[in-house]
Amino acid sequence: MAQDTVKLPVNSHPPVLFEIAKRIFDLVISASLLLILAIPLLIVALLVKLTSPGRVFYVQRRVGLHGQFFNVFKFRTMVSDADRNGPLCTAADDNRITPFGRFLRNNKIDEIPQLFNVMRGEMSLVGPRPQVPRFVENFPPDLRDVVLSVRPGVTGPTQLHYRDEETLLQDRADRETYYISELLPRKCRMDYDYVVNRSASRDLTVLFTTAWVVVLGLIRRFTKKANRALAVIPAEAVVATVGSHDRDDPASDVPVLR
Repeated sequence: MAQDTVKLPVNSHPPVLFEIAKRIFDLVISASLLLILAIPLLIVALLVKLTSPGRVFYVQRRVGLHGQFFNVFKFRTMVSDADRNGPLCTAADDNRITPFGRFLRNNKIDEIPQLFNVMRGEMSLVGPRPQVPRFVENFPPDLRDVVLSVRPGVTGPTQLHYRDEETLLQDRADRETYYISELLPRKCRMDYDYVVNRSASRDLTVLFTTAWVVVLGLIRRFTKKANRALAVIPAEAVVATVGSHDRDDPASDVPVLR
């Protein structure tokens, strides 16, 4: 007889004490980040508004702790009413994404406003990814209650593992069907594993890894763009610049390039 539920090791931390400490940590870190990032966030908000018509923030209904609904906040990265004119799953080649929105999505900057959700107690810094009601309805029954027994997170092991999810969905004829049948069960299993094995050390590891991935990604992208910019500068212009500098310096022993 097949088992109806899957049993995994139970978290050894005292649930009440762990959750209290986790909540205090969430409040302190999220408030600190919002204070530190206040000016950059204002600049991003202004650029979102200036680069495409519509609201600055995208608000979507998600399912959180114990199945309760809440509105998740993100910087808007797509054209207005995009969710009414296309699938819920977004692929890398989705033409609804704005140019500036693509930059925000690639670097996960669009997720930062979820710190407000953390402050409001609807989310945690680390936890399972909050899903839309349609996808929660398709959670494997033996995993659903456990995954929804904790606050969803801005980041988590699943979010890190599937950070290139949009690329996986690219060129799929039916993105939602593929997501529900293939990706969602795997993500639920990873979220389940996080919940039953969660700990302070694991949360800290996830946070540091997330910060490292985001910073490294930004460095790589800006370095790549800088290299591209240098590549399009004609060699003659570089030579002329060096030659001009040498001619302006009478003491220079370096011969002028002609």
